[in-house]
Amino acid sequence: MNKLVAIVCVISWSGFWAFGYLALSASSADGHQMTMAALLAAIGFLTGTFTYMSLSRKSG
Repeated sequence: MNKLVAIVCVISWSGFWAFGYLALSASSADGHQMTMAALLAAIGFLTGTFTYMSLSRKSG
């Protein structure tokens, strides 16, 4: 189960960085694209944080 949580953690953090970059680099004229990218980055951030905390609790 730890391996599955670790894989989800890595995928979540990579999604956070990828969609965060897209949100920051989107043109201000396209608000919908910027909002969706920011929402997906936030989901990646939250999922990555919770899975990281889960892994750190199980290892200690």
